[in-house]
Amino acid sequence: MAEEQAHILEEAKRKQDEMFMRKALGEARKAACTGDVPIGCVLVRRGKIIARGYNRRNADKNVLSHAEVSAIRKACKKLGDWRLEDCVLYVTLEPCPMCAGAIVQARIPRVVMGCANPKAGCAGSVLDLLHQPGFNHQTETEMGILGEECSLLMKEFFQDLRRAKDADKG
Repeated sequence: MAEEQAHILEEAKRKQDEMFMRKALGEARKAACTGDVPIGCVLVRRGKIIARGYNRRNADKNVLSHAEVSAIRKACKKLGDWRLEDCVLYVTLEPCPMCAGAIVQARIPRVVMGCANPKAGCAGSVLDLLHQPGFNHQTETEMGILGEECSLLMKEFFQDLRRAKDADKG
């Protein structure tokens, strides 16, 4: 009986994770529309989205304009606190070193990621800043929620970029 209840709770958690990851994917598509790498993020508190962000590095001409940083900034302002200890961050791509650092500093307890970032990921791919025992905060992580969809969005974006460059050459 307890095992069955645990399975039901796990399934409900997975469905909720997928629902919020779909919202993060919506944010990622906004980034793609502005010519930025399609990365999106939502921050959830008590089952409700409190902040959204998407990659705007090219649009803003600012290296700090990452999806996670934008969402964290908005959430802190909304809550009136830099600590986001009761929030869950959903992001379509594994965080980079800067974003992983911001997540640790904000004390976010759980991060749900769509797909890995083999070139700059800091939740286990290249480094694992979210689980460093020397830091004052570690984060629970979940990788692969709607991973194929998140990965496909990235692949299509870069394929389109290469096609556009090839067309300019020809």
